[in-house]
Amino acid sequence: MTQKDALAIAFPGAAPERRTAFLTDAQARAVETAARARLPSKVWTYYVAGSTTAYFESHLVRTMNETVMVVVGAGGEVRFVEILSFVEPDEYMASKRWLDQLAGRRLDDELALRRGLRNIAGASLTAEAVTRAVRRALAVHQVLNAKPAK
Repeated sequence: MTQKDALAIAFPGAAPERRTAFLTDAQARAVETAARARLPSKVWTYYVAGSTTAYFESHLVRTMNETVMVVVGAGGEVRFVEILSFVEPDEYMASKRWLDQLAGRRLDDELALRRGLRNIAGASLTAEAVTRAVRRALAVHQVLNAKPAK
């Protein structure tokens, strides 16, 4: 799936605005702490239309890359996750059914394998990689949308 195709699914009938965030060191640390995962880059490009935001992330699964789109709703919950690119063998790819369990999830302790998420038998590295990507996207969303202290 191309990024253009993915954006058409995330924002049907809308033209999302492309934005780029350059996280400060403090923001990057906050993201890593909240996500419980290393941040591969402090530069994040994302797309916004209305109250919906789409984040794209590429990461290593085992030895090859995967690119996912994490669509976040107004309340900071996952609307859905799409896999755009998966270079590992097809049998290790997360199914739509597995990805569907991410819908409605928030960045909390239950957004973890063998807690609130089922693992993928025979593809635990994929399940872990996607879960980390979703946690990072939600953490970035949280940091970028934090209300300033009064």
